[in-house]
Amino acid sequence: MSSNYQPLLPATLEINAYGVPVSSLYGDVYHTESGGLAQAQHVFLRGCGLPQRWQGRDSFTVCETGFGLGTNFIALWQAWRNDPARCGQLHIVSFEAHPFRLDDLATMLARLPQAEQELGAQLLAAWPPLTPGLHRLEFEGGALTLTLAFGAIARMAKQIEAGVDAFFLDGFSPRLNPEMWTASVFGQLARMARQGATLASWCCAVSVRRSLADAGFLVGKKQGFRGKREMMVATLRPGMGRPIPARVNTTTQIAIVGGGIAAAGIAHALAIRGHEVTVLDPQFAHSPAASHGGHVAAAMTPALSRDDDIRSRLSRAGVARALQRWQALDMPGRPERCGTLLPVSAHEEQRWQDALRALQFPANWVRWLDAGQASKQSGMSLEKGGLWFRDGQKVRPDRLLPALFSHRRIYCKTATAARLQTLSDGNWSVLDHEGHEITRASQVVLANAAGVVSMLSGVVAPSSLPKMVAMYRLAGQISYFRNPHLCRSKVVVAGEGYWLPATSEVHVGGSTYCAEATTSIITTQGHQNIIGKLAALLNVKPSWFGFLPGSTDGWAGWRAVIPDRLPVIGPLVAAPGVWLACAYGSRGLTWSALAADIMATSLHHEPVPLERELLQKIAPR
Repeated sequence: MSSNYQPLLPATLEINAYGVPVSSLYGDVYHTESGGLAQAQHVFLRGCGLPQRWQGRDSFTVCETGFGLGTNFIALWQAWRNDPARCGQLHIVSFEAHPFRLDDLATMLARLPQAEQELGAQLLAAWPPLTPGLHRLEFEGGALTLTLAFGAIARMAKQIEAGVDAFFLDGFSPRLNPEMWTASVFGQLARMARQGATLASWCCAVSVRRSLADAGFLVGKKQGFRGKREMMVATLRPGMGRPIPARVNTTTQIAIVGGGIAAAGIAHALAIRGHEVTVLDPQFAHSPAASHGGHVAAAMTPALSRDDDIRSRLSRAGVARALQRWQALDMPGRPERCGTLLPVSAHEEQRWQDALRALQFPANWVRWLDAGQASKQSGMSLEKGGLWFRDGQKVRPDRLLPALFSHRRIYCKTATAARLQTLSDGNWSVLDHEGHEITRASQVVLANAAGVVSMLSGVVAPSSLPKMVAMYRLAGQISYFRNPHLCRSKVVVAGEGYWLPATSEVHVGGSTYCAEATTSIITTQGHQNIIGKLAALLNVKPSWFGFLPGSTDGWAGWRAVIPDRLPVIGPLVAAPGVWLACAYGSRGLTWSALAADIMATSLHHEPVPLERELLQKIAPR
C-alpha cells in the first residue's frame, strides 16, 4: 500500500442530550442548539454578503471547509432558489474528511423544515459512494453544482482547480481540529480566490485571523450568532485574486475533429451548455455511429489497484462522470448499469481481500464475493470468487453515439480534416488535404487519435508533443457468439477477457490486442484467442462455446495508446484554443464523459471535477 494513500473514514452519527449532532472524533458539535440553517443564514450567507453579491453574475462559486450535515449547502441552495435576481449558475465546492453514510445523512436531513427536506431528498438521491477524491453532483438541470472533496483538507485543498467568490470556514474548533485552520490551507484558499472574494466564519480565534491576514485577507468582526458575541468576516485584499470571468459566449463556434466516443462525449457536454458544435469525420457519410457501426456491446468497468494508483483514481472518476452524464439519456442509448464481476484466482484471493481491507472502499462501490455469491450475482456457475463493482456497465456504442450526437446544437459534417491554421483574430481554420477551409472556430478539439500530430504540423513543433509522438496504435477485435445454448450472464464478467450479458441474442466476448497489425480486421485467429481467454475466465472448456464465429461475427477497430496507458486530455498551451482528447486506449468509454466535463467546466469557469495532480498526469505535454 502506498504511503500516500489515506483511507476515507466516514463520520459516525451521534446526538447529545440537547438533540444536537456531535462528532465523537473531534468532541465538537456540528451546529448550535439553534439549528444549522439559522446559523448558516446568519454567519455564512450574510457574512459573505449573499445573496446580493451573486446578483447580476453569470455564475458564482462558494467554497466551504466542512460539508458536515449539508445544512450550509441546503441553506445556500434555498437562498439561491428564492432570489429572483440570482446568478445564472451557482457552484459549491465543499471539503469533508469524514462524510456521513447515506442512512445517517438521511436521518439528519429529515429534521429540516419541509421545504429544505425536499432539497435534502435530491441531495440524498445524488449522494456518492464514500470514496476519496472529487465527486461532482448536479442539480437544477446543471445550474447548481456541488463538488465534494472527500479526504483530509491538507491534501485536498491543493487539488481543487476553481475560482472562488465566497468562503465559508466551518470546520470544528481550531483547538480540536487544527488541520482545518492552518496557514497552508488558507494559502490554498487565497490561490483559488477571485478578486473581491469574501469570507465568513463563526470562529474568531486570534491565530486564525492572523493566518488569514498573512494569506492576503482583510479581516474584521461582526456580531455573532445567538449566544456568540462575535464572528469573523474578511475580504481579499485589493489587487489580489483571479479576475472575475466574463460571461461565456456560447455563440462562438467549436469544432471537433473525429467522430468516435471521445468526440461524442465532448460534443454532448458542450451542446447541453448552449454551444454550437461542429463535428468533422469522413465516416459520417454512412451514419453518426459509423466509427462504431456494428459494435454491439462493450464493457465499462472501474479499474482498481491495491494502492489506488493514478490509473485507478482516473478510472473511478471517469466511470462516475459517465454514470451521471449518460444515465440521463433515453433508451436505447443509455448504458445498462448491470455491474461487473472480476473473478480472482485462488493464489491472488488473499492479497485482494487484504487490499480491500486496507483501501476501506464502501461495499456499495466494490466488495468481495465468494464463489457462491459470484455465481448467484452473475447467473452463471463460477468456481472462483472475485471483486464486485456495482457501477460496471454494458454499453452499446452503436446506440450511444447517435444518442450523444443527436443534440440539436451538434452538427455532424462529413469531412476529412488535415491540418489547422491560426487566423489573425485568434480563431482557428480547419483545412482539408487540399488546403481548403472546412470550418473555423474559436475552440478546436482534436479527438482523432493517431491523426493529431499531422493536424498540428506547422502549428507546434513535434518536440513539444512528446506524448503524441510516442503514441502508437493497437488493432483489436471482439467476437460475437450466436449459440442459443450458451449460459447467459446477468453481469459483465471481466479479467484477461470479458463476457457480456447477451444483446439481442448475441453474446459478446473480448478482446484481442495486436501491436504489429497493419489492418484491423476480424480473423479466425482472433476468435480463437478470445475463446482461450474466455475459457480461462469462465473456467470452461473451449468447446463450451460451440462453433467458431465467422468472419462477420464480431467487430474490429483501433486503440491509440501512449506508453503509460493514460489518456491525453487538456488544452494545448502552445496553441491557445486547441484541446486534445486522445490516447484513450481500451478505456475510451471510461475517459469520454470525464474529458468532456474537464473541457466544459474549464471553458465555463466552473470547478473542475478532477484533482489537479491528475489533470497534470493527463495534460498534453
